[in-house]
Amino acid sequence: MKGTKDIMALLLWLGLSLLVSVQSSAVNNCHPGCRCEVESFGLFDSFSLTRVDCRGLGPGSTMPIPIPLDTTHLDLSSNTLGPLSDTMLAGPGYTTLVSLDLSSNHITKVSPNALSKLRYLETLDLSHNDLEILSIDCFSGLPLAEVDLSHNNFQEFDTNVFAAKVNGEPVSVDLSHNQLTSVFTTPHGKVLHIQSLNLTANQLSSVPRLAGLPLRYLNLDGNPITRIKEGAFAQLEDLVYLSISGLKELQEIEPYAFKGLQSLQVLDLSNNPKLTTLNPTVYSGLDSLQELNLSNSGVVSLPNDMLTHLPSIKSITLGQNIRCRRTQKQGQFHWQLGQVQHNEELNCNADGIVL
Repeated sequence: MKGTKDIMALLLWLGLSLLVSVQSSAVNNCHPGCRCEVESFGLFDSFSLTRVDCRGLGPGSTMPIPIPLDTTHLDLSSNTLGPLSDTMLAGPGYTTLVSLDLSSNHITKVSPNALSKLRYLETLDLSHNDLEILSIDCFSGLPLAEVDLSHNNFQEFDTNVFAAKVNGEPVSVDLSHNQLTSVFTTPHGKVLHIQSLNLTANQLSSVPRLAGLPLRYLNLDGNPITRIKEGAFAQLEDLVYLSISGLKELQEIEPYAFKGLQSLQVLDLSNNPKLTTLNPTVYSGLDSLQELNLSNSGVVSLPNDMLTHLPSIKSITLGQNIRCRRTQKQGQFHWQLGQVQHNEELNCNADGIVL
């Protein structure tokens, strides 16, 4: 037992020694105002990456900030960078970045080549800045997967800014909490691989025309939309999740408004107090829908043939806390077919619901 304890103690000592040497190495390569953390991977820690935190360095910091050559994650938030020039992100160590946080920097402009050296960049955070427009080529050649542009000053946005990104992989875009009145796609001849689009809390008065985007997730919460017109979501056949919640002025959803959403599985229409009725034809085309949320809306009843309109539905939420689930009636023997028939129905946890 003593020998085993001695071996364990030796291994622990070696491990701590290795950790100290790695941390010391990271400190030696780190800018005095930054914090660096080295993570090792592979057999015998054969390769490593460095996370660098340079938040809030204060005024007078010279860009580009020196960082270790193997840096993959860099946080430059809260540094009052102002306009982003071509040279501010062009130093040694920047070419290996996979993730970059530039939030809360009073950035008013991104020059066309400001990000051009970041050939491996997948995650970019430009939130909480003062951006009003982006150069159509500012993301050219980047393999972006996530871009956060929330809490800026965009009034209109052309999604073709993502047309020049490389590798054809899907990208998630957050444009929430801007001043958007228009989101559009101009004819370009190149497929836009935008898979997720968050347009929460903007100034959109109608559903933007996003035809042709391979969207799977779309959020329109908190916009001043009063009416959703027929065919509003045309050609979004890949959409799986759609949220239209918290539209305080929404009064009407026209028949066949959701036509074409053949893949939609979740539809959130909650917290729309002025939406009091839904014509059964509104549900037309939602053959894959599994979850419908109408909680805290003005809709308090459902058509009695709801399962005909929504053949795949599993649950519907109404009112304050009324949940209806798909259940099977007790089977009955059919004398002609010679078998038990199972009929399905919606079963709600409250009385008085019109079905």
